[in-house]
Amino acid sequence: MDYTRVTVFGGSGFLGRHIARQLAAQGARVRVAVRHPGDNALPEPIGDGSITPIYADVRDETSVSQALGSAEAAVNAVGLYVESRDATFDAVHIQGALNVARQASRAGVARLAHISGIGADPNSASRYVRARAKGESLVQEAFEGVTILRPSVLFGSGDAFFNTLATLARFSPLLPLFGSGATLLQPVFVKDVADAVVKVLAKPPSRGKVYELGGPRVYSYKELIELLLKCLGRKRILVPVPYFLWELQAALLSALPNPPLTYDQIVLMKRDNVVTSGSLTLGDLGIDPTAVETLLPTYLGETWRPRTGQNARKS
Repeated sequence: MDYTRVTVFGGSGFLGRHIARQLAAQGARVRVAVRHPGDNALPEPIGDGSITPIYADVRDETSVSQALGSAEAAVNAVGLYVESRDATFDAVHIQGALNVARQASRAGVARLAHISGIGADPNSASRYVRARAKGESLVQEAFEGVTILRPSVLFGSGDAFFNTLATLARFSPLLPLFGSGATLLQPVFVKDVADAVVKVLAKPPSRGKVYELGGPRVYSYKELIELLLKCLGRKRILVPVPYFLWELQAALLSALPNPPLTYDQIVLMKRDNVVTSGSLTLGDLGIDPTAVETLLPTYLGETWRPRTGQNARKS
Protein backbone atom coordinates (compact mmCIF):
# COMPACT_ATOMS: atom_id res chain seq x y z
CA MET A 1 0.00 0.00 0.00
CA ASP A 2 1.09 3.55 -0.72
CA TYR A 3 -0.44 4.74 2.55
CA THR A 4 0.85 2.90 5.60
CA ARG A 5 -0.86 4.94 8.35
CA VAL A 6 -4.65 4.75 8.11
CA THR A 7 -7.40 5.82 10.52
CA VAL A 8 -10.66 3.87 10.26
CA PHE A 9 -13.68 5.48 11.90
CA GLY A 10 -16.26 2.88 12.92
CA GLY A 11 -13.65 0.14 12.91
CA SER A 12 -15.50 -1.96 15.49
CA GLY A 13 -18.58 -2.38 13.29
CA PHE A 14 -19.33 -5.31 11.00
CA LEU A 15 -17.81 -3.68 7.92
CA GLY A 16 -15.25 -1.58 9.78
CA ARG A 17 -13.63 -4.65 11.38
CA HIS A 18 -13.12 -6.24 7.97
CA ILE A 19 -11.70 -3.02 6.55
CA ALA A 20 -9.21 -2.69 9.41
CA ARG A 21 -8.12 -6.32 9.05
CA GLN A 22 -7.66 -6.07 5.28
CA LEU A 23 -5.60 -2.90 5.65
CA ALA A 24 -3.44 -4.55 8.31
CA ALA A 25 -3.00 -7.58 6.06
CA GLN A 26 -1.49 -5.22 3.48
CA GLY A 27 1.01 -3.96 6.04
CA ALA A 28 -0.76 -0.76 7.08
CA ARG A 29 -0.61 0.60 10.61
CA VAL A 30 -4.32 0.97 11.35
CA ARG A 31 -5.78 3.27 13.97
CA VAL A 32 -9.33 2.15 14.77
CA ALA A 33 -11.27 5.23 15.91
CA VAL A 34 -14.30 4.24 18.00
CA ARG A 35 -16.32 5.56 20.93
CA HIS A 36 -15.40 2.56 23.08
CA PRO A 37 -11.73 1.62 22.53
CA GLY A 38 -11.94 -1.17 25.08
CA ASP A 39 -14.72 -2.96 23.19
CA ASN A 40 -14.14 -6.66 22.60
CA ALA A 41 -15.52 -6.21 19.06
CA LEU A 42 -12.27 -4.61 17.92
CA PRO A 43 -10.54 -6.60 15.16
CA GLU A 44 -7.39 -8.62 15.74
CA PRO A 45 -4.44 -7.62 13.56
CA ILE A 46 -3.34 -9.90 10.75
CA GLY A 47 -0.45 -9.71 8.32
CA ASP A 48 2.51 -7.39 8.93
CA GLY A 49 0.44 -4.42 10.03
CA SER A 50 -1.00 -3.50 13.40
CA ILE A 51 -4.36 -2.35 14.72
CA THR A 52 -4.55 0.19 17.54
CA PRO A 53 -7.80 1.40 19.11
CA ILE A 54 -8.26 5.10 19.84
CA TYR A 55 -11.20 7.11 21.14
CA ALA A 56 -13.16 9.23 18.67
CA ASP A 57 -16.78 10.30 18.28
CA VAL A 58 -17.52 11.57 14.78
CA ARG A 59 -19.91 14.10 16.31
CA ASP A 60 -16.97 15.71 18.15
CA GLU A 61 -14.47 17.48 15.89
CA THR A 62 -11.73 17.58 18.53
CA SER A 63 -11.65 13.81 18.96
CA VAL A 64 -11.83 13.33 15.19
CA SER A 65 -8.85 15.64 14.72
CA GLN A 66 -6.82 13.78 17.33
CA ALA A 67 -7.65 10.41 15.77
CA LEU A 68 -6.36 11.65 12.41
CA GLY A 69 -3.00 12.80 13.75
CA SER A 70 -0.19 11.58 11.43
CA ALA A 71 -2.64 9.59 9.26
CA GLU A 72 -1.93 9.41 5.54
CA ALA A 73 -5.36 8.01 4.68
CA ALA A 74 -8.74 7.67 6.40
CA VAL A 75 -11.92 5.65 6.07
CA ASN A 76 -15.33 6.64 7.45
CA ALA A 77 -17.22 3.39 8.00
CA VAL A 78 -19.49 4.68 10.77
CA GLY A 79 -23.05 3.43 10.30
CA LEU A 80 -26.22 4.14 12.27
CA TYR A 81 -29.38 2.25 11.32
CA VAL A 82 -31.67 2.91 14.29
CA GLU A 83 -31.90 6.36 15.89
CA SER A 84 -31.86 6.95 19.62
CA ARG A 85 -31.92 9.96 21.93
CA ASP A 86 -28.13 10.02 21.92
CA ALA A 87 -27.58 9.40 18.21
CA THR A 88 -29.58 10.58 15.19
CA PHE A 89 -29.12 10.08 11.46
CA ASP A 90 -28.41 13.78 11.00
CA ALA A 91 -25.81 13.83 13.78
CA VAL A 92 -23.93 10.78 12.51
CA HIS A 93 -24.41 10.66 8.74
CA ILE A 94 -24.49 14.39 8.08
CA GLN A 95 -22.60 16.29 10.79
CA GLY A 96 -20.37 13.34 11.68
CA ALA A 97 -19.47 12.69 8.04
CA LEU A 98 -18.70 16.38 7.56
CA ASN A 99 -16.50 16.44 10.67
CA VAL A 100 -14.40 13.53 9.40
CA ALA A 101 -14.00 15.01 5.91
CA ARG A 102 -13.27 18.53 7.18
CA GLN A 103 -10.71 17.41 9.76
CA ALA A 104 -9.07 15.01 7.29
CA SER A 105 -8.63 17.89 4.86
CA ARG A 106 -7.21 20.17 7.56
CA ALA A 107 -4.81 17.45 8.71
CA GLY A 108 -3.44 17.02 5.21
CA VAL A 109 -4.70 13.44 4.87
CA ALA A 110 -3.99 12.34 1.30
CA ARG A 111 -6.90 9.94 0.73
CA LEU A 112 -10.39 9.54 2.17
CA ALA A 113 -12.86 6.72 1.54
CA HIS A 114 -16.43 7.40 2.67
CA ILE A 115 -18.89 4.51 3.11
CA SER A 116 -22.47 5.39 2.17
CA GLY A 117 -25.15 3.11 0.71
CA ILE A 118 -26.89 2.27 -2.55
CA GLY A 119 -29.96 4.40 -3.08
CA ALA A 120 -28.73 7.53 -1.25
CA ASP A 121 -31.36 10.10 -2.25
CA PRO A 122 -31.97 13.61 -0.84
CA ASN A 123 -35.68 13.28 -1.74
CA SER A 124 -36.30 9.91 -0.11
CA ALA A 125 -39.14 9.40 2.36
CA SER A 126 -36.55 7.77 4.65
CA ARG A 127 -34.66 10.04 7.04
CA TYR A 128 -31.80 7.55 6.95
CA VAL A 129 -31.50 7.67 3.15
CA ARG A 130 -31.81 11.48 3.06
CA ALA A 131 -29.07 11.79 5.68
CA ARG A 132 -26.78 9.50 3.71
CA ALA A 133 -27.28 11.61 0.58
CA LYS A 134 -26.73 14.91 2.37
CA GLY A 135 -23.63 13.49 4.05
CA GLU A 136 -22.19 12.48 0.68
CA SER A 137 -22.72 15.99 -0.68
CA LEU A 138 -21.05 17.70 2.28
CA VAL A 139 -18.12 15.26 2.27
CA GLN A 140 -17.49 15.94 -1.43
CA GLU A 141 -17.42 19.66 -0.72
CA ALA A 142 -15.15 19.36 2.31
CA PHE A 143 -12.56 16.88 0.96
CA GLU A 144 -11.39 17.18 -2.63
CA GLY A 145 -10.99 13.77 -4.25
CA VAL A 146 -12.94 11.74 -1.68
CA THR A 147 -13.98 8.31 -2.95
CA ILE A 148 -17.51 7.27 -2.05
CA LEU A 149 -18.47 3.61 -1.77
CA ARG A 150 -22.14 2.60 -1.77
CA PRO A 151 -22.54 -1.06 -0.78
CA SER A 152 -25.80 -2.98 -1.05
CA VAL A 153 -26.94 -5.32 1.75
CA LEU A 154 -23.85 -6.82 3.40
CA PHE A 155 -23.50 -10.54 4.00
CA GLY A 156 -20.85 -12.63 5.70
CA SER A 157 -20.21 -14.42 8.98
CA GLY A 158 -21.94 -12.47 11.73
CA ASP A 159 -24.07 -10.35 9.40
CA ALA A 160 -27.34 -8.83 10.62
CA PHE A 161 -29.41 -9.64 7.53
CA PHE A 162 -29.22 -13.42 7.08
CA ASN A 163 -28.54 -14.24 10.73
CA THR A 164 -31.67 -12.38 11.84
CA LEU A 165 -33.75 -14.24 9.28
CA ALA A 166 -32.14 -17.54 10.31
CA THR A 167 -33.11 -16.93 13.92
CA LEU A 168 -36.72 -16.31 12.89
CA ALA A 169 -36.70 -19.43 10.74
CA ARG A 170 -35.41 -21.51 13.60
CA PHE A 171 -38.25 -20.65 15.98
CA SER A 172 -41.21 -19.68 13.81
CA PRO A 173 -43.20 -21.81 11.33
CA LEU A 174 -44.18 -18.62 9.49
CA LEU A 175 -41.92 -16.05 7.88
CA PRO A 176 -43.51 -12.70 6.96
CA LEU A 177 -42.66 -11.02 3.67
CA PHE A 178 -42.48 -7.30 3.06
CA GLY A 179 -45.41 -6.92 0.69
CA SER A 180 -45.21 -9.80 -1.77
CA GLY A 181 -41.45 -10.14 -1.29
CA ALA A 182 -40.76 -8.70 -4.73
CA THR A 183 -38.25 -6.01 -3.67
CA LEU A 184 -34.92 -6.58 -5.43
CA LEU A 185 -31.65 -6.83 -3.49
CA GLN A 186 -28.06 -7.39 -4.58
CA PRO A 187 -26.21 -8.66 -1.46
CA VAL A 188 -22.46 -8.02 -1.40
CA PHE A 189 -19.84 -9.99 0.56
CA VAL A 190 -18.42 -7.86 3.36
CA LYS A 191 -14.84 -8.85 2.54
CA ASP A 192 -15.33 -7.74 -1.08
CA VAL A 193 -16.32 -4.29 0.20
CA ALA A 194 -13.30 -4.23 2.52
CA ASP A 195 -11.09 -5.18 -0.42
CA ALA A 196 -12.66 -2.33 -2.40
CA VAL A 197 -11.63 0.14 0.30
CA VAL A 198 -8.04 -1.12 0.16
CA LYS A 199 -8.09 -0.83 -3.63
CA VAL A 200 -9.40 2.74 -3.77
CA LEU A 201 -6.85 3.93 -1.22
CA ALA A 202 -4.11 2.43 -3.38
CA LYS A 203 -5.44 3.56 -6.76
CA PRO A 204 -5.09 7.30 -7.56
CA PRO A 205 -7.58 7.04 -10.49
CA SER A 206 -10.36 6.34 -7.96
CA ARG A 207 -10.08 9.84 -6.51
CA GLY A 208 -13.34 11.77 -6.69
CA LYS A 209 -15.35 8.79 -7.94
CA VAL A 210 -18.45 6.98 -6.65
CA TYR A 211 -18.66 3.18 -6.70
CA GLU A 212 -21.82 1.11 -6.20
CA LEU A 213 -20.96 -2.27 -4.74
CA GLY A 214 -23.23 -5.26 -5.23
CA GLY A 215 -22.84 -9.00 -5.62
CA PRO A 216 -22.90 -10.88 -8.93
CA ARG A 217 -26.66 -11.51 -8.88
CA VAL A 218 -29.91 -9.70 -8.13
CA TYR A 219 -32.56 -11.52 -6.03
CA SER A 220 -36.04 -10.73 -4.83
CA TYR A 221 -36.46 -10.64 -1.06
CA LYS A 222 -38.57 -13.78 -1.32
CA GLU A 223 -35.85 -15.58 -3.29
CA LEU A 224 -33.30 -14.76 -0.61
CA ILE A 225 -35.52 -16.21 2.11
CA GLU A 226 -36.06 -19.34 0.00
CA LEU A 227 -32.30 -19.63 -0.47
CA LEU A 228 -31.80 -19.24 3.27
CA LEU A 229 -34.33 -21.96 4.06
CA LYS A 230 -32.67 -24.28 1.56
CA CYS A 231 -29.32 -23.76 3.28
CA LEU A 232 -30.91 -24.41 6.66
CA GLY A 233 -32.73 -27.49 5.44
CA ARG A 234 -36.04 -26.16 6.73
CA LYS A 235 -39.49 -25.58 5.33
CA ARG A 236 -41.46 -22.55 6.41
CA ILE A 237 -44.65 -20.85 5.25
CA LEU A 238 -43.94 -17.49 3.62
CA VAL A 239 -46.70 -14.99 4.38
CA PRO A 240 -47.13 -11.79 2.33
CA VAL A 241 -47.80 -8.85 4.66
CA PRO A 242 -49.06 -5.50 3.27
CA TYR A 243 -46.80 -2.55 3.95
CA PHE A 244 -49.47 -0.66 5.89
CA LEU A 245 -49.45 -3.45 8.48
CA TRP A 246 -45.66 -3.22 8.75
CA GLU A 247 -45.98 0.53 9.23
CA LEU A 248 -48.59 0.03 11.94
CA GLN A 249 -46.32 -2.40 13.75
CA ALA A 250 -43.38 0.02 13.47
CA ALA A 251 -45.51 2.80 14.96
CA LEU A 252 -46.42 0.59 17.94
CA LEU A 253 -42.78 -0.40 18.48
CA SER A 254 -41.43 3.14 18.15
CA ALA A 255 -41.86 3.78 21.88
CA LEU A 256 -39.23 1.14 22.72
CA PRO A 257 -35.69 2.37 23.43
CA ASN A 258 -34.27 0.06 20.71
CA PRO A 259 -37.16 -0.95 18.43
CA PRO A 260 -36.65 -4.12 16.34
CA LEU A 261 -38.51 -2.50 13.45
CA THR A 262 -38.61 1.13 12.34
CA TYR A 263 -40.47 3.14 9.73
CA ASP A 264 -37.20 3.86 7.92
CA GLN A 265 -36.50 0.15 7.55
CA ILE A 266 -39.91 -0.34 5.96
CA VAL A 267 -39.33 2.53 3.54
CA LEU A 268 -36.04 0.90 2.53
CA MET A 269 -37.81 -2.40 1.81
CA LYS A 270 -40.20 -0.67 -0.57
CA ARG A 271 -37.37 0.27 -2.90
CA ASP A 272 -35.01 -1.98 -4.88
CA ASN A 273 -31.45 -1.98 -3.53
CA VAL A 274 -29.38 -2.79 -6.60
CA VAL A 275 -26.46 -1.31 -8.48
CA THR A 276 -27.54 1.46 -10.86
CA SER A 277 -26.90 0.81 -14.54
CA GLY A 278 -23.71 2.55 -15.70
CA SER A 279 -22.22 2.86 -12.22
CA LEU A 280 -18.63 2.05 -11.34
CA THR A 281 -18.60 -1.31 -9.54
CA LEU A 282 -16.37 -3.92 -7.88
CA GLY A 283 -15.36 -5.05 -11.35
CA ASP A 284 -13.85 -1.62 -12.05
CA LEU A 285 -11.61 -2.18 -9.04
CA GLY A 286 -10.53 -5.61 -10.27
CA ILE A 287 -12.66 -7.49 -7.72
CA ASP A 288 -14.72 -10.51 -8.76
CA PRO A 289 -17.80 -10.34 -6.49
CA THR A 290 -18.64 -13.36 -4.33
CA ALA A 291 -22.05 -15.02 -4.72
CA VAL A 292 -24.36 -15.53 -1.74
CA GLU A 293 -24.80 -19.21 -2.66
CA THR A 294 -21.06 -19.76 -2.27
CA LEU A 295 -20.79 -18.62 1.34
CA LEU A 296 -24.21 -18.72 2.98
CA PRO A 297 -24.13 -22.49 3.71
CA THR A 298 -20.65 -22.22 5.24
CA TYR A 299 -21.18 -19.50 7.80
CA LEU A 300 -24.69 -20.36 8.93
CA GLY A 301 -23.07 -23.63 9.98
CA GLU A 302 -24.39 -26.77 11.53
CA THR A 303 -25.90 -24.82 14.44
CA TRP A 304 -28.91 -23.96 12.34
CA ARG A 305 -29.44 -27.31 10.68
CA PRO A 306 -32.17 -29.68 11.90
CA ARG A 307 -30.97 -32.35 14.29
CA THR A 308 -31.10 -35.99 13.29
CA GLY A 309 -31.57 -39.14 15.31
CA GLN A 310 -34.09 -40.27 17.84
CA ASN A 311 -33.63 -37.17 20.02
CA ALA A 312 -34.28 -34.78 17.14
CA ARG A 313 -37.15 -32.40 17.53
CA LYS A 314 -39.49 -31.87 14.62
CA SER A 315 -39.03 -28.56 12.86
